[in-house]
Amino acid sequence: MKKLIAFLTILGAFAAWSHAADEVSGGQKAPAPKSGGDLTVSGEVLDMACYLDHGASGEKHAGCAEHCISSGLPVGLKSADGTVYLLIGEHKPANAELAQYAAKTITVKGKFVNRDGMNLLENIEIVK
Repeated sequence: MKKLIAFLTILGAFAAWSHAADEVSGGQKAPAPKSGGDLTVSGEVLDMACYLDHGASGEKHAGCAEHCISSGLPVGLKSADGTVYLLIGEHKPANAELAQYAAKTITVKGKFVNRDGMNLLENIEIVK
């Protein structure tokens, strides 16, 4: 239950951050693809808790990110244009599969969903 509450808190913070980032940038990001369609994205695998809390990312954070992802905290992907996506499997976490890629650049394909400023890739598969 504690993990669920923490996860929902992080998602709320992510939505607020994402919306604020769009306002600051004047909405200059590339147009988002249509929600519900397949999307393939390359980017850095993030531990969303540390990334949202204090901006932690990159190789210096790899060990911590792998630990946090392995322990069940939300996992995301930050693309080259700065767009952040929450990553999940088919109605279940994909943490076990993604932890080994913490702070590394990978390509994933999944169903893109955007709601209230939040980006999600679900039913993900790692593109090799």
